[in-house]
Amino acid sequence: MAINIPDGAAAFLASKGWAGATIDPLPGDASFRRYFRVHKADGQGSGKAAMLMHAPPPREDPEPFLRAARWLDDNALRPPHILGEDVASGFVLLEDFGDVRMREYVDEWPDDEAEVYRVAINALVQIHRLPAGPFNDYTLSEYLRETRLFLDWYCPARGLYVDGRTWTSAWEAVLAPLIPRQRPGVTVLRDYHAENIMLLGGVNRQGLLDFQDALTGHPAYDLVSLLQDARRDVSPELETAMFDYYCDRVGSSGIGKFDKAQFAADYARLGAQRNIKIVGIFVRLWKRDGKPRYLDMIPRVWAALERDLAHPALAPVAAWFNQHIPAELRDPAGVLGGKFAQ
Repeated sequence: MAINIPDGAAAFLASKGWAGATIDPLPGDASFRRYFRVHKADGQGSGKAAMLMHAPPPREDPEPFLRAARWLDDNALRPPHILGEDVASGFVLLEDFGDVRMREYVDEWPDDEAEVYRVAINALVQIHRLPAGPFNDYTLSEYLRETRLFLDWYCPARGLYVDGRTWTSAWEAVLAPLIPRQRPGVTVLRDYHAENIMLLGGVNRQGLLDFQDALTGHPAYDLVSLLQDARRDVSPELETAMFDYYCDRVGSSGIGKFDKAQFAADYARLGAQRNIKIVGIFVRLWKRDGKPRYLDMIPRVWAALERDLAHPALAPVAAWFNQHIPAELRDPAGVLGGKFAQ
């Protein structure tokens, strides 16, 4: 099968000292970005490797990735080092982190699961000790816009036509109290989960990927992204243990006055908001982008959503669900049981 290499890739690599490098495509993600592993022959039958990211304008823009990578690197965190860039063409040459993702590692070595998660949470605590980076605020309007993805994609695919006005009112009641507590805010990477964390030669050395959508927001957001992972099962027991571990680290670190009960409420708020958004996005990836594999993840996301909705802080949204979403679509094991509308 012919490999579809982006126009200009060879010339870009040559301009960065990688002339003649082999270019091998890697599996894509949920965006229009594409990734390639490139090898520069050393004349001895092996070669140095790097990653080529293509974020083609106008659908993608590599600048947010570069800005976030530089901020992380400047603060002793661990993004891939930038080896070269051409923002106008959408090319970025990056350090190769290898193939050992957190997700596959903990699935193969379950005895290490808790330690790997503790290290990932330690990185969040480190981020949350820092002043927020040069990113836009995660505003109430943005939270609400994201919740509408559920109405725009999941509900029509189920043949459900619901009242958007009461939906928005319910979410405003849930999320508005959170906004003052996320100021001045911390850097939120937004996709901090087991498929975006790489192990770099040991469980205590982890690298970060997929942070180009970073905003300034609430510290619970990335924690819930990690512990209510849409792509791998995190047991409720591990979620609770790691939530407590984070709270213990923050409570003893001098990061202001820490109210664990209030933080738990905000964690549930953002968990529900994020999970609602993900359900909508996964249906959109199927309907609009022809990627049906994401549908199989919805039951996992829905199960986490139901746990979040059980928190008293989610009462207005939980009441909306009870009124508008039929019981047969509320069972996490059965959310794919009925047919989606074509």
